[in-house]
Amino acid sequence: MEILNRFLSGIIMPTLLIALGIFFAMKLKFFYILHPVNTIRTMIKNQKGGFRSLTVALAGTLGVGNIVGVASAILMGGAGSIFWMWISALCAMSLKYAEVYLSMIYRKSKNGQFYGGAPYYIKDGLKNKLGFKGSYALSCMFAFLCVINSLTTGNLVQINSVSNLLPISPLTFGIIFTFLAFLAIIGGIKRISKITSVLIPVLSITYILVCLIALFMNFGKIPNMITLIFKDAFSFKCAAGGFCGYGISASLRYGVSRGVLSNEAGCGTSPCAHASSDSNSPHGQGCLGIFEVFVDTVVLCSLTAFVVLLSGITDVSSPMELVLSAFEKYLGGFGASVVLILCVLFAFATVICQFFYGIESLSYLTKKWVGKRVFTLVFCGVLLIGSVIPMDLMWQISDLAIAVMTILNLICLFLLRKCII
Repeated sequence: MEILNRFLSGIIMPTLLIALGIFFAMKLKFFYILHPVNTIRTMIKNQKGGFRSLTVALAGTLGVGNIVGVASAILMGGAGSIFWMWISALCAMSLKYAEVYLSMIYRKSKNGQFYGGAPYYIKDGLKNKLGFKGSYALSCMFAFLCVINSLTTGNLVQINSVSNLLPISPLTFGIIFTFLAFLAIIGGIKRISKITSVLIPVLSITYILVCLIALFMNFGKIPNMITLIFKDAFSFKCAAGGFCGYGISASLRYGVSRGVLSNEAGCGTSPCAHASSDSNSPHGQGCLGIFEVFVDTVVLCSLTAFVVLLSGITDVSSPMELVLSAFEKYLGGFGASVVLILCVLFAFATVICQFFYGIESLSYLTKKWVGKRVFTLVFCGVLLIGSVIPMDLMWQISDLAIAVMTILNLICLFLLRKCII
């Protein structure tokens, strides 16, 4: 699996993300970069109908990926991985716009409730190119991958990363976490969106303030840290002193893969949340998607990376230990405790959002209510199991699921490029 991940996540996915990200940015005439004020104005106008869908989408992206995922990228790929995370974010903005835009124009409605996502624009958008059977088979394959992703990236990775943080046994934590998640998800998208519309703004603002305090205490070291990021991004030495070229490969692979894990741009999951919006503006909702990537990767991931790199801590056994040690170094036990609680709540928001992605994808595959009930039980069961099993394998499965989904979705976005304006 490691060899396959290295090929897909280290070569194919970064190449497609950067190439197609630049392609769509050019197609969109870089409007979100050249005209940021107009983009923000459009986003604000769209908030009335799209804010809750935005917080649901942000709940799916803001979580372990922003904290543990960034630390993992630094441990595995060095400081240079943060540079490639930034590059992937700039490319991801146009890709996020494209997939959200498509989800809006190909979405469906039932009983006044909108729904949709990547499987729908793959099936309906590509049926003239691939034929109905071809497009439907491809959309079903993607929906199946979404279900798997919701059980791994959106479930196992999240709870496994936080199950050992509180002073209780992982099993006890898992039981409590699973019970609260069950209460949230049985209420459907309405209850999930109500929870995320409160949690996400509060958690994001609190985390930003904690990071800024830590950075202010180390303000003089920031220029050297920025230099290190750019220097390491193009270094021809790996952390262990290996052969030339490995350093760039590792930085690129982990920077891009953890960036995608964090903001999900290009992998086709968050369009499901945006499609449920009451908004009737594909362009406006697409601008919200761009904002989603900006907040997720450019702001929160960067803040995490800066705090970790400024700490200079490297002798740790896990990414979470690295993060907590970094905050504890500058803010003491109180700072570490605050970040610990934020991690748990971010993980909770992500889990309930990813359940929504999974159940919507399953609904595309089968309309039978039994399937939904079984998936709900399986999701909760996996959540409980994830609190006590080893972590390494989960990252491997997560990377593979995201890589395959992203590659498939990116190809479909390119085939549907003429629909995006």
